[in-house]
Amino acid sequence: PFNAGIYEEECMALLDKLFVKNKIVVLSGGSGLYINAVLFGHDELPPANDEIRQKLIKSYEDNGIAVLQKELKAADPVYFEEVDQLNPQRLMRALEVCKQTGKPYSSFRKSTPKKRNFNHLIIAINEDRESLYTRINQRVDEMMNEGLLDEVKSLHPYKHLNAVQTVGYTELFIHLDKQYTLDEAVDKIKQHSRNYAKRQITWIKKYDEVHWVNRNETQKIIQLIDAHLQ
Repeated sequence: PFNAGIYEEECMALLDKLFVKNKIVVLSGGSGLYINAVLFGHDELPPANDEIRQKLIKSYEDNGIAVLQKELKAADPVYFEEVDQLNPQRLMRALEVCKQTGKPYSSFRKSTPKKRNFNHLIIAINEDRESLYTRINQRVDEMMNEGLLDEVKSLHPYKHLNAVQTVGYTELFIHLDKQYTLDEAVDKIKQHSRNYAKRQITWIKKYDEVHWVNRNETQKIIQLIDAHLQ
């Protein structure tokens, strides 16, 4: 399956090509894990252990994602606060490393970043929490009005695939399995989206060199870029 390590390799290869013709490349969006892989290098983890993985998969299939969440929270509370807690693949990979090595997954994080042949400037959009959460809730309502439920119904036979085990799909799959009412599922999507946004903000705040700007501060962004290029 596609992961941050593969993303790092493919993105670095693309950047090498882009920098031949361009002095500046803009990377926009993405989760903290993938941003970190490009700027500083993906963590080198132990190879996969199929025996442990199969046991985790069976546990997930028999008992649901809550068991994985509980196990990881106990084994590595630091990583648990950062990970997408609704992504079973990431939960299982972290637990696999914990069980295989007897060490927390977070202990394998790089202390020394890889050297890159480019400099970077990190700009993050700042927004007060109330406004951010309101926009998230409104966006979920828009997605539902635009047919998200019908889309998820068409994907229900493939709900076991990693590509659709994300916020928005997961909750509606549970609704289609008659474990949530539709209102409960929508409320869960909003809650999990807010939680995910909070974790991403926490991740970005770990960077010492990040520049925070408000959404309407276009001129400040331009000034930051100009200063970085001088």
